[in-house]
Amino acid sequence: MDAMNREPGAAARRVETRPFEGQKPGTSGLRKSVREFSEPHYLENFIQAIFNTLGGDARGALVLGGDGRYGNRDAIQRILRQAAANGFRRVIVGRGGILSTPAASCLIRKHGVDGGIILSASHNPGGADGDFGVKFNGANGGPAPESVTAAIHAASGALDHYLTCDAPAIDLDRDGCHDLCGMRVDVIDPVADYADLLEGLFDFDALREMLGGGRFRMRFDAMHAVTGPYAREILERRLGAPEGTVMNGEPLEDFGGGHPDPNLVHARALVDLMNGNDPPAFGAASDGDGDRNMVLGRGGYINPCDSLAVLTANAHLVPGYRTLAGVARSMPTSRAVDRVAAARELPCYETPTGWKFFGNLLDDGRITLCGEESFGTGSSHVREKDGLWAVLFWLNIIAARRQPARAILREHWRQFGRDYFTRHDYEGVDGAGAEALVAGLRERLGGLPGQPFGEEVVSAADDFAYEDPVDGSVSRGQGICLYFESGARAVFRLSGTGTAGATLRLYCERYERDPTLLELDTQRTLAPVLGAAAAVAGIEAHTGRTAPDVIT
Repeated sequence: MDAMNREPGAAARRVETRPFEGQKPGTSGLRKSVREFSEPHYLENFIQAIFNTLGGDARGALVLGGDGRYGNRDAIQRILRQAAANGFRRVIVGRGGILSTPAASCLIRKHGVDGGIILSASHNPGGADGDFGVKFNGANGGPAPESVTAAIHAASGALDHYLTCDAPAIDLDRDGCHDLCGMRVDVIDPVADYADLLEGLFDFDALREMLGGGRFRMRFDAMHAVTGPYAREILERRLGAPEGTVMNGEPLEDFGGGHPDPNLVHARALVDLMNGNDPPAFGAASDGDGDRNMVLGRGGYINPCDSLAVLTANAHLVPGYRTLAGVARSMPTSRAVDRVAAARELPCYETPTGWKFFGNLLDDGRITLCGEESFGTGSSHVREKDGLWAVLFWLNIIAARRQPARAILREHWRQFGRDYFTRHDYEGVDGAGAEALVAGLRERLGGLPGQPFGEEVVSAADDFAYEDPVDGSVSRGQGICLYFESGARAVFRLSGTGTAGATLRLYCERYERDPTLLELDTQRTLAPVLGAAAAVAGIEAHTGRTAPDVIT
């Protein structure tokens, strides 16, 4: 039977099931422990909920792949059988089951398919005792909006069966076309289309000249996650960087026992290298699914908030970004990019945390660049944040300006001032205590202005709400914001990306314009703001913690 002209669901087998509690997608899909995903029917239920939400008119073709973590290959085979049974005519799969999140977005957009399923828990740990995740991206290549994730959650609670079919496993390790229960499965190179897209945006000739001569040394830490093959193809093969430029480049099911979160704690080997006796000129790392980035100049880390501002200020040096429509940042992200946007007379939008909120702005042509403080930066080239893209953007600026990264950053501070910024993460805290902390803040918001806490006095307080300027949708309860008379700001949020307990995030920032005060220690500079925020919220009383687990 021709896979492109068959009757939908012709080989379907019905499997009786029951709903599972808690299959509610967060900001980046459904993330749970491998143990929970391993329960019989758990994965299939959630996939069926996605398919039921899509409806029959959106079942032409899908992109499917993941970050290679434990369970990735098995999940792909099971999802393929479900897709065939549910009437899909074609699925595009990355060879080896591998697709970075930005590469999946690239493929969705290039091939004009109905959407994609990305298997990843992003920066969460992997392995049999780690986490697993499933995310649905729409036809624009971006994460499903809240209306769709809410519908998926509702569908997951009403299931009494799912559909699958009986077929042998597809060979995922060789490119080619396969028939599975009448559905066409195309196994393709997971890197080529994405690398071609980036080559069209950046000055690869200038980058080859800089990286290929051996004078400019860099290291990219793939953290044994999905970006290894992408970084090797782009940095070492296409741009001529020496072999070994990419560290930990082999994707492993358990990420080599590490935590694939590119920050100062979990990318310690790279940080130590960059602070060593003979450091490379530039360092970078990416996370489990390839959408986050950390960049370091020789001897110093570049905060993601500063990074977005520097990219915006220097975009005219990059071929694909000579002109910008506008920029956007998530609310907890520092206001550094706002200052650049004001100077360049660019529209600047403040959105809730979650990349899906940038999607409408990108699709409507209102913005070109966007970013979050959580090591995510991106642009209109895809509808996801993109770790390697951000690294190449920085390298392109360095090549064009012929200056080290830290010198570029210092000049930026001298021109625009510096927004000192930090994030303190309290991980795995008791959920009830964390909820009580946030609820208590909400109840007291109206009475906080005018109250002193240590060296700071609260000037205003609110619970961030966002009205989408494109479709008018409203998202409330997106973070508690405290503003101080000194001009400093503190933000409290409960993260939706963890799988055990709750993660309380505290973000603090303060703007400094004095040119003699631009090189201070961030934690010391923000100590009065951090102390005031902790006192306002009662962090120790609610969580039992006297210090954060991670500081960035």
